[in-house]
Amino acid sequence: MAEQRCYYQILTVEKTASSDEIKRSYRRLAMKWHPDRNPGDAQAEIEFKSCAEAYEVLGDAEKRRLYDAHGHAGLRGNPHHDFRSMHVEEIFSMFNDIFGGGGSRRSSGGVPRGYDLQTEVEIKLVEVLNGCKREVTFSRAEVCGTCQGDGAKPGSKPITCATCQGHGQVQQTGLGGMFRMVTTCPNCGGGGKVITDKCAACRGNGRVRVNRKIDVTIPAGIQDGQVVRVQAEGEPPRLETSRSGAGVRGDLHVVVHVTNDDRFERQDDDLVMPLAIGYSQAVLGAVVEVVSLDGPVHIKVKAGSQQGDVVRVDERGLPNLRTKRRGGLIAMLMIHVPRKITDRQRQLLEEFAKTEKVDVKSAHEGGFWQKMKELKESFTGN
Repeated sequence: MAEQRCYYQILTVEKTASSDEIKRSYRRLAMKWHPDRNPGDAQAEIEFKSCAEAYEVLGDAEKRRLYDAHGHAGLRGNPHHDFRSMHVEEIFSMFNDIFGGGGSRRSSGGVPRGYDLQTEVEIKLVEVLNGCKREVTFSRAEVCGTCQGDGAKPGSKPITCATCQGHGQVQQTGLGGMFRMVTTCPNCGGGGKVITDKCAACRGNGRVRVNRKIDVTIPAGIQDGQVVRVQAEGEPPRLETSRSGAGVRGDLHVVVHVTNDDRFERQDDDLVMPLAIGYSQAVLGAVVEVVSLDGPVHIKVKAGSQQGDVVRVDERGLPNLRTKRRGGLIAMLMIHVPRKITDRQRQLLEEFAKTEKVDVKSAHEGGFWQKMKELKESFTGN
């Protein structure tokens, strides 16, 4: 996975920065990297969304505390928005306290769509074999049951915005009137209505935070960093942009992290493992039992095997996410040379060496270190 950037560096602020300093820096950078100001610049859009991601964390006291204490790992299990899949106007509407943005994302059919959320889970490598389930706890915005989402105190109604006359948009001019820009009304946030008597339950937001717990099915064969999308578990659309409360929820994106297993190295759907064998097994051949993710496997070592040779056992790796066909278990042979041997083993090896017509005594009895020992004795007289 790509290395995650420091949120403080993205927003160009110090870790001691106040919430107001963070907000000002985000506003400045968001306008700098806004795609409308950088047409056709894909990197600018990436920076724009990175700034939004950083502000979502650093602009929230609890998320910032977790991030300061544990870095990106501290945010795992704490749902956050998937800014990569969001449009620019969605981001403006999320942070309407800064930009005065409003509105909801629309699906391909024109139906208002709520925001997607993102969270993370960890599974073990062995769980990739058959898939598993994980319980995910997260919080999301829900329509306030007291005011039914309009933010007004029961018995009262929002009034038409005087700034935009209920249109939700205003025109701004710049450069001496050379161009005009239509933007979301900063007074009503694009809804065309203003709340004068706020609902006590949601403080006029029309939304309340609720905790939710669901079971997420992780499919067999999933790779580290892949995402499981749970439909309609995100947030609802803003009611002022929907038609009589109609619309669809966003989705929950669950990023799956697969922890390492010291016994294996994963290569796509294959599992690679070292297999230590003795010299005699390499020369004569052998059948060695090893432990795989789903029970014992017999590895056939051919006679005359060399250091680094590989033996593959089909259908004992991991399943492919799409085809479900399993990869292989690949054993890399590592010939073990003992550091110490018995006299009988030495005798047998010396006899074998004679059949190869190689001299092993000089390496054992003479050699460099033996000569060094003799030289030392000549100086000490021992």
